[in-house]
Amino acid sequence: MSTFGQYFRVSTYGESHGRSVGCIVDGCPSGLQLTESDIQPQMTRRRPGQSALTTPRDEKDRVAIEAGTEFGVTLGSPIALRVMNEDQRPKDYGGGGKNIDAFPRPSHADWTYLEKYGVKASSGGGRSSARETIGRVAAGAIAEKYLRVAHGVEIVAFTSSVGSEFLFPPTREHPTAANNPAFLELIDGVTRERVDEFLPVRCPDSTVCKRMEEVIAEFRDKQDSIGGVVTCVIRNCPSGLGEPCFDKLEAMLGHAMLSIPATKGFEIGSGFGGCEVPGSTHNDAFVKAPAVTPAEANGIAQLTPEQRSRRPRLTTKTNNSGGIQGGITNGAHIYFNVGFKPPATIGQAQQTTGYDETEGTLQAKGRHDPCVIPRAVPIVEAMAALVVMDAVMAQSARQSARSLLPVLPQTVPVGESASTLMNGRQ
Repeated sequence: MSTFGQYFRVSTYGESHGRSVGCIVDGCPSGLQLTESDIQPQMTRRRPGQSALTTPRDEKDRVAIEAGTEFGVTLGSPIALRVMNEDQRPKDYGGGGKNIDAFPRPSHADWTYLEKYGVKASSGGGRSSARETIGRVAAGAIAEKYLRVAHGVEIVAFTSSVGSEFLFPPTREHPTAANNPAFLELIDGVTRERVDEFLPVRCPDSTVCKRMEEVIAEFRDKQDSIGGVVTCVIRNCPSGLGEPCFDKLEAMLGHAMLSIPATKGFEIGSGFGGCEVPGSTHNDAFVKAPAVTPAEANGIAQLTPEQRSRRPRLTTKTNNSGGIQGGITNGAHIYFNVGFKPPATIGQAQQTTGYDETEGTLQAKGRHDPCVIPRAVPIVEAMAALVVMDAVMAQSARQSARSLLPVLPQTVPVGESASTLMNGRQ
């Protein structure tokens, strides 16, 4: 389906080479200051044609709010967002029956879409194209603004690998980045501004970034493609989010990330590397939360006193869990990796079989990314924001309903820490 979320619902529309793409956002709280300027920065980070390492398709991706706001304030009604396709070229795909359209592109969705629907878009992959993610990024920007204003949430993603080049390669000492001090220091303070200093790759390390850039350029020049990994951290996320048993927050994050085109893997916290260490090392012991985090001390985190007061009184000494335990957030940083395969459409001639079952050679035309990782960064951030926003609204509904009930000896009043119950009420 093309709708994501239960409380903050996003429905995307549009094909790669249609007139426009966009989305409808239903369930956004009223009273949020919102204009196109709140959304456009992320659209610009996602847009094609950013460098010689991305598709040369020239789209400005200018977003327009068509409904749902008045005088720059959300009304609580559905928000319509639209982006016009300005540089679509369906002729590059054979015009609906010739040349490239005679063959299903290897590892693309041409064949499976035709098998499912009995018809497919003749150009650019239609809805299977990454062009569809424009609506996700636009909606994610709205969710992010609410989360930032209401809770001080910060979401930052960056490139952590391209091909065999890793920002934090696994080692015997650190089979997972979860216990690598350099990684933990990075996710504690990295910002989008810092990430974007390393364009076009968006890997926040000058040496590794240069090597990644060379790898992408090498595959581009060979008319080939390469994959990689995007790492994302969510800071200042409220505790108590997630809906066990089937909608645990990590499950919803996995759902969201694996719905992004070209994704092939998702791991959270210590991930697969955590399988190599014993429980005595992996367990996250609880400690008293510091009054000021390193990010706040360095001016990176911008929390109001009210937001700071809502933080849990306990945190964990380590964070192999990735900020989620039992499917529920514990207030620590949430961090995860998303693996992307090499883009399916390449310029090299490939031996394959056509729709008519005749073997032949396909040499794709059109404009395509040799590596999607740099442009996937804002898409991962957007989907993370949509998951957290939906979870925040679910928890807010639960707390609102619970606040109307009398406080019992075994319950914690809404707005108070669990420490109140365990330590005894005064």
